[in-house]
Amino acid sequence: MGGISVWQLLIILAIVVVLFGTKRLKNVGSDLGDAIKGFRKAVDTSEDKPAEVTQKSEAADASGHTIDATAQHIEDPSVKK
Repeated sequence: MGGISVWQLLIILAIVVVLFGTKRLKNVGSDLGDAIKGFRKAVDTSEDKPAEVTQKSEAADASGHTIDATAQHIEDPSVKK
């Protein structure tokens, strides 16, 4: 009761193939596969990034370089008060 039989699935598949064509379905399938691979790669690399970020920031702090600067206001001689 309420289940989909094999024959109903085949009829739905035939209708989809007729509507979209096999070439478009192939492109959709490959695009979907590429999207899933990209998502998995992004999830795997996002777990590694916090360690890399902390290592880079520690390396920048350990370099010991400081910049000394002073702000100066220079008046434009063409502007009259």
